[in-house]
Order: sequence, then C-alpha cells, then structure tokens
Amino acid sequence: MAKRPIFIPVGKREHLVKEIQVEFKWNSGFALIQKKKNIEAMHEAAKRKGLFPLLEISTKSEEKIGQRLSAFNLKIDTDSGKISVESAFQGSKVFEGGGPFTDIYRMDSHDAKKDERILESGQLIGFDFFGQEWPLVPKTAFYDWLYLTALETHQEYFIRLFKYKGFTDIEFNPAKSINCQARACASLISLLKLKSLDDALKSQSDFIGMVSSDSFKQEHSTDLRQGQLL
Repeated sequence: MAKRPIFIPVGKREHLVKEIQVEFKWNSGFALIQKKKNIEAMHEAAKRKGLFPLLEISTKSEEKIGQRLSAFNLKIDTDSGKISVESAFQGSKVFEGGGPFTDIYRMDSHDAKKDERILESGQLIGFDFFGQEWPLVPKTAFYDWLYLTALETHQEYFIRLFKYKGFTDIEFNPAKSINCQARACASLISLLKLKSLDDALKSQSDFIGMVSSDSFKQEHSTDLRQGQLL
C-alpha cells in the first residue's frame, strides 16, 4: 500500500491548496504500465472519498492536457529562448559547492534532473534565475513561480482545468520531495478563483507575499528538508 496527496485548490487568500492523502495498492516497477496502474488506483481511492474528477499532471497522464502541463514539457519564455520548467528549476539551483549551472537550461528535462552536479555540489542554499535570486523559504515559491509564469501564457487551458476537483502527480513522493507540479497547478486555479494571478506575477515580492501564508500551512513545512527540494 502507498499514500499519496491529492492537491485541491481552495481559493482562499490565506490557504490556496489543500493536501488530502489517499491510500491505495501500489504496483511496483518502473514500466509505464505500472505507473498508469498506480494512477488509476490512486484516482479510484480518491473517488471513494468524493474527490473526482482528478487530473494527473505528468508525462504518464492518460490525458493530453496532463502530459502537456508536466514540468518536463511546459516551457517558460526567457531572453535565451524557451526552456522547460524542469530545466529552468534544476539549472537555477545554487549549492554550497557551486551553481547556478546555467548550461543545464539548454538540456532536455530528463538530463537536467540527472546532471551529476545537482547531486554532488553539497547543500542547496538558494536559486538564481538569470540574476534574480530566490530564497529557499517559502519552500515551493520559486518552483511554483516558474510553473505559473510558464502556464500563464497558455490561458487556453484555464477553463478546462476548472472542471477538475484536484490534481495528482504519480511521480511525486512527499517523503522524498517538496516541489510538485500538481500542487503548482492547484495553486494556479486558486489564484484564478481569487482573480489574483496577475497580481501574484507582477514581481517576486508580490508572488512571495501571495504564497507565503499558504506555504506554512502545508505538510512540507513541518521540517526544512533543504536537501530534498527536488
């Protein structure tokens, strides 16, 4: 058995996203069919709790929109061209032993996440995205900002996303990671409900001010786990 979170957009300024844990039978293995079985099992368990419909946000999603909104596929516009959210996130990490490793921006998402420097440069101490420095706290602020900034240019998806009760990411294990594309997507819907997305994305300080209250209500704020901000 396994437990994984469903991310529900709350639509309250002080609490953007609610995490609800569901337990389901886990199918072990790395094959795509096993991942899809786990998604189905998780969504069925959630449905028994009244949580449906749900959208899987990952490359393993059965729905095209879920695949397109994966951080591996979603692109953010920069002065150097379009780069994936995943590559932007990994390439912006600053460690005690080095970084940011901006050449990672030009890598595909899979290679970016597996770059040896990410694993061997010591403690994560912050982020630097084209000269804009981001702190580690609020915990998911930088990742969520990248994701929302990239998704904001795809407003054709917004209406479709409103039909879902919540969002999942089968690759996300809260025991190992903090940042999650499904949570970021739920944050987007909350900000849209509040009519606050444009205000949140005006500046770094505006964004941090908008998400900081919510961040400290999440389970990932129980302990810092700086080394696990994957």
